Amino acid sequence: MNSQAWSIGQWVTTACTLEVSIPKPGNVHRSADFSNTCFQDFLLSAIAIGPVFDEIPTLSLGSAILRAVESTLQVVNQNTNLGMILLLAPLAAATKASPGTLSSQSIRGYLENTTADDCQAIYRAIAMCQPGGMGNVSKFDVQHGEAPGHILEAMRLAETRDMIARQYVNGFAEVLHFVWPEIRKCLTAGKSLVEAVIQAHLRTMHQYPDSLIARKNGTALALESAAMAGHVLSSGEVGESAWLKAVADFDFWLRADGNRRNPGTTADLIAAAIFVGLVNDEIDLTRAWR
Repeated sequence: MNSQAWSIGQWVTTACTLEVSIPKPGNVHRSADFSNTCFQDFLLSAIAIGPVFDEIPTLSLGSAILRAVESTLQVVNQNTNLGMILLLAPLAAATKASPGTLSSQSIRGYLENTTADDCQAIYRAIAMCQPGGMGNVSKFDVQHGEAPGHILEAMRLAETRDMIARQYVNGFAEVLHFVWPEIRKCLTAGKSLVEAVIQAHLRTMHQYPDSLIARKNGTALALESAAMAGHVLSSGEVGESAWLKAVADFDFWLRADGNRRNPGTTADLIAAAIFVGLVNDEIDLTRAWR
């Protein structure tokens, strides 16, 4: 499918919809809700942000992120997609500015040219969502502190404890060079998009312990979840019965303790990677589920 046939907003909505539709361990999907949010919340959120992303690049980064958050909160009363918005906005802007040349360099160049106003708008957007496990920091605290002069200043301070911040600092290296290639590798091997995304989800959790789990439960539990993801990866080939059972067992463990072990940051990285695959014309939606 030609990536130019759809708008940026349509690709963003599609990426978010595909992410939540696939039964990744520990996340909301079409067969599993949380007590305070459900599959339909994520679908509505994906639809709500599409028109905002269609206005890129006439919108600045901060305005796009803030308006996407505001549009989401008009249809749901939970933080369903802040991480996705933070990741997708620079990707979408870089794609729109240089179609067909999405790279760490193009993303980094775009982010370096953002302003203090962008940073202030992003801080307002994050504060509106009240993301879980943020805690307090001594400098540039989102809830109680002043925004710095540039968003990269804040992201550099947070990059060691938050994978989304890390993408801003390193030009989306993990999204472009790890997560998406993991999905593509499975697709090339003949696996369905469902199988490819679940496997990439597991590999990402194993390689990069989920930072939302770490913020909510501590580093030790994040490392434990990473080790368990590794056990699933070693259980058998993708799609085989042993692999399916290991995925189900891992999913059960992640959903314990009121879903506090939800690998939400990994899901955000997956959505961003699916967007990359879509705009690169490397996901065949006509055969995605086969």
